[in-house]
Amino acid sequence: MRLWLNRTSEVSLHEQLSTQVVLGILCQELLPGQRLPSTRELARRFGIHANTASAVFRELEREGWLEFRHGSGVYVRATRPSAPLAPELATEFALDRLIGDLIVKARKLGAADSLVRERLRRWLLHVPPSHWMVIDPDEELRRIVMYEMEQVLALPVAGCSPEQLAEPGLLQGAMPVSVPSKAEAVRKLLPAGTDLTVLQVHPISLELMLNLQRYMPQHAGELVGIASRWKEFQRIGQTMLIAAGLAPESLLVRDATTPGWKRGLEATSGVVCDAFTAKILPKACHPIVYRLVGEASATQFREMENALAGTTAARPPANTAV
Repeated sequence: MRLWLNRTSEVSLHEQLSTQVVLGILCQELLPGQRLPSTRELARRFGIHANTASAVFRELEREGWLEFRHGSGVYVRATRPSAPLAPELATEFALDRLIGDLIVKARKLGAADSLVRERLRRWLLHVPPSHWMVIDPDEELRRIVMYEMEQVLALPVAGCSPEQLAEPGLLQGAMPVSVPSKAEAVRKLLPAGTDLTVLQVHPISLELMLNLQRYMPQHAGELVGIASRWKEFQRIGQTMLIAAGLAPESLLVRDATTPGWKRGLEATSGVVCDAFTAKILPKACHPIVYRLVGEASATQFREMENALAGTTAARPPANTAV
């Protein structure tokens, strides 16, 4: 088997060696029962510490790829592991097997490895987006927008902070989404040519005020709750309730990120909350839900998804306001 290690790579020597051994087994370059080079031989050939090679072999033994034979050396196991020991590695394990099978079949066709790499790269560049990516520095606002989008859309919804955009591959297959107030800053951080969908959110103050005007005449003298993980929602909700005529002492404000936040909410006549918090309120509570994503926005998102489903070449329109 051909092995190569790059000492200047950001990927550790441990990971490089481990990955190449596994792929060698999957691609049938390392056959069942084949003996691997000794740790001393690998250390001498690549200038790495013998302990690094030993640690890799022990790890692959635990995962079921290799076996140690006392006094003889390290060998490829007769059978491949059926599943990874750690459940969180299941997807990577299945993907490695698919890649290994692809390489084996490509070589049987006589295709060079360089051609396989080029064709994979080309296909990945033209694969339609696979998920939405909500980008916002406020984790709790991100959580609410993601939850509301998940309720009305078919594609998965992920989220990240602007700082995380520097991570390699984070935007692979993603359709970036931002709220208007952050759009300009987010757009500057995106790779050139990347489309950004700008989500038009409801103005919280106006929406809450209209809702409260319908609710308050019958409940003006009662205890009213405000609950959210998003601090800005707590602040605006409190301001609007007081402006609607409630006394500050009639308000029960709860930060849903803190322990015991549900305490006392059952005693309120209603709880002003966001859609994400509404699902985790005590069952006895009456939620007054404010949603950031309106039906018009949801409809536009669905239309974009339908366009993607209708043609493999479809891409979200640049800087679309939803």
